[in-house]
Amino acid sequence: MTSEERPTRASEAFFGRRRGKTIRPAQSVALESGLARYGLDLSTAAPADLRRLFKTPVGGVRLEIGFGGGEHLFHRASSAPDSGFIGAEPFVNGMAKMMMALEREPLENVRLFDEDATRLLDWLPADSLDGIDLLYPDPWPKKKHWKRRFVSKVNLDRFARVLRSGAQFRFASDIDTYVNWTLLHCRAHAAFQWQAGHAGDWHRPYDGWPGTRYEAKAIREGRPPAYLTFVRM
Repeated sequence: MTSEERPTRASEAFFGRRRGKTIRPAQSVALESGLARYGLDLSTAAPADLRRLFKTPVGGVRLEIGFGGGEHLFHRASSAPDSGFIGAEPFVNGMAKMMMALEREPLENVRLFDEDATRLLDWLPADSLDGIDLLYPDPWPKKKHWKRRFVSKVNLDRFARVLRSGAQFRFASDIDTYVNWTLLHCRAHAAFQWQAGHAGDWHRPYDGWPGTRYEAKAIREGRPPAYLTFVRM
């Protein structure tokens, strides 16, 4: 299936539009060739050991959901070549940017999925991930759309199933209502414990944090980001 033929919306609709501006011809070529090289095929069973997904030896595997243009994912993967990284991003333009970066600098410790991340989470084996990052997700600010926020009881159940004990779920956002929403949902879930020693901890970026274009925009517009870390109990 080509990028033009893929469905424009997922059934659970945790994300918004699939496309922005028409991608350039070079991006289109990079997208198709990149998906052939890095894309995950969910029609076959996932390996019991996710490290087998990668062409290079890795010691553990992390997942980033909704990686946007891939700045953070590419930085993490290139900085930690001994770890495996899976990225999920349904927005075609963001995936195309990531594929352009991988065309310039190929990485063997990356695999990508270009559709609904809930499908990927249900495909992954239990206790298989060393971490999940959900960074600046769509906040769905209107109350009637809150059910479309990715942080929910059902998705935290999915996280709890695939994360190893002691693994981290990291959430970053500049939208205070979504930060509070996430804190409440994770505090209500027995599998997760918030890691914050004192009040300032959740305003301090993660170690090695490269920043993202969304974060830079939020700071310019006066919205301080929050960085939450939860441990899978």
